[in-house]
Amino acid sequence: MPSPNIRLLLLLIIAVSLAVLTVHWPALSAKALSFDDNQYLTNNVLVKNPSLTSAKRFLVEILSPSTVEGYYQPLAMISLMLDYALGGSENYLLPFHRTSLILHIANTALIIVLLYLLFDQPWIAAGVGLLFGVHPMTVEPIPWVGERKTLLAAFFSLWSLILYVYPRVTGRESRVTGFYIGSLIAYLLALMSKPTSTPLPVVMLLLDYWPLRRLNWRAVLEKVPFFALGGISAIITYISQSQTALTVSPAAFGAKRILLILCHNIIFYPSKIIWPVNLSSHYAFPEPMALSHPMVLAGVIGTFILILLLLFSLRRTRSVLTGWLIFFIAIFPTMGAVGFTNVIAADKFAYLPAIGLLMMLASFLVWFLRRKSAAGYVAVTVIVLTLAAAESIGARQYLAHWRDTIGFYRYMLSLTPDAAAVNNNLGLALQAQNKLDEAIACYQKALRSMPDYAESHNNLAAALFRKGDINGAVSHYQQAIRLKPNYAEARNNIGSLLLQQNKLTEAITHFQKASMLKPGNPDIYYNLGIANKRLGSLDTAAEYFRKALILRPDDIEVCCELAMILLKQNKPKEALAFALRAADLTKYKDIPTLELLASAYAAAGRFDNAAKTTQQIEQYKQAQRVPLTGK
Repeated sequence: MPSPNIRLLLLLIIAVSLAVLTVHWPALSAKALSFDDNQYLTNNVLVKNPSLTSAKRFLVEILSPSTVEGYYQPLAMISLMLDYALGGSENYLLPFHRTSLILHIANTALIIVLLYLLFDQPWIAAGVGLLFGVHPMTVEPIPWVGERKTLLAAFFSLWSLILYVYPRVTGRESRVTGFYIGSLIAYLLALMSKPTSTPLPVVMLLLDYWPLRRLNWRAVLEKVPFFALGGISAIITYISQSQTALTVSPAAFGAKRILLILCHNIIFYPSKIIWPVNLSSHYAFPEPMALSHPMVLAGVIGTFILILLLLFSLRRTRSVLTGWLIFFIAIFPTMGAVGFTNVIAADKFAYLPAIGLLMMLASFLVWFLRRKSAAGYVAVTVIVLTLAAAESIGARQYLAHWRDTIGFYRYMLSLTPDAAAVNNNLGLALQAQNKLDEAIACYQKALRSMPDYAESHNNLAAALFRKGDINGAVSHYQQAIRLKPNYAEARNNIGSLLLQQNKLTEAITHFQKASMLKPGNPDIYYNLGIANKRLGSLDTAAEYFRKALILRPDDIEVCCELAMILLKQNKPKEALAFALRAADLTKYKDIPTLELLASAYAAAGRFDNAAKTTQQIEQYKQAQRVPLTGK
């Protein structure tokens, strides 16, 4: 039979979970797509083609992920792929948000379990867990599709910590090996979800210092396998991030700038946690990054005061300094020492590191309630519930901005009007709705703020092309490539423009460079196939179409193109196979595809099938005919 404390803990976990579910329920209907959701969903060919082959590619593309710029994160990508298989799409985000909300609720429950193991106080663990679960800063990873990695990494990290702590606080040292292996496996899974979990072994050592009070050489040595995994992950992360996205070394920043960024963030995060207003998915770097900027100066002064207070606290307790160090160590990979993003801070970065601050709060409540007075319990309960209610209101207000993409970006621009990335992405959202003039204005505003923003040049070129300004489009595509020579999308786009102008040799040059940069992009191989087909290089065209089909097996257009080439090459059986595949994908209801199928049947000598298909085409044409009317 479970002990009374365990039964109480389970009931409290259920109650807190229901509260978190209620507060975050509007996330399920959020329709906004955020900054990199195009990579994680909209344009990700592997996510949109769920299969074991796609899963395998996510797992084996370690140093150079082909569909997402940045680091190795296979479990997060496979998770999104499974949600797509369950009916999710860019136009129906519910399956993605549902899984993310479940993970957030699970993470809240795991935090309660961890705090209970550390402090043996179910009410305090549940109260602190509630404050985490409904806090407005936990909103961002739920409706942001691409931030599945944050939730999944936290889930496995918390399991790793729980499996590490459990045998050491329950006296089950005889079974520590099994829990140790489980903790190590959970840590590996966390790294495969998001490598910002890397500092977890240091967090474990800090737990050994306090509250476990078992820090010794044995405790250090038992972390060696964890540090080995973390080191390998760090190397993989740096290489993959450098090869596919942005990485700026600390040397490029300079020690002074890094110190100012750290001081800014050391004060920024606690201030947002204490007073979570004007939350955003884009916190721009202060300009200038110097003491002349009020926020930077406040960060430096605040950091100096904070360090003094932390050192002073050691005279009475280890909890304050240790909890703060856990927060700082856990968030350090995203603090800006290595540049990989265009923001100085982000709510999502504080999601897992918050456990350090939650431990400080739990420790304070244990101390405050040490005399177990009824008045004390009532006071703490009232304060916790009041804070939770205020947080819930803030979380709901922030969630309201995630209703649609354009509204979400306009909200962020109301906080940072000149943010280039936000203006650029608002432009993309407007362009998707064919509001080209508004989109162009957004791209131009982004480029006024950041003239060397390659992505905005590329997007502006695409909008200008749709407006008929060919020269302007070419100019901005060339600018994008000059600024970012390994920009595969811009090379593919300018190649497509040249293809439409029938400048086939130039187009192929750009497509080939794009294919080397993004070998997992089927659109590039399709374009190479079309360009070579027009040049008359049918064998080469067929080879590229086959590559495109390997990456996107359900592409009807590629199946048809390949079938037509094979018919010209007098390979009727192969042509028929691809024509049948295309017809099957259209459910035998597309007339041009059926006409191709009839030709393939006839070429293969299957005249009865050709006649039946021709008859079916005539029936469809008859059904589609309507009397002509005047305009």
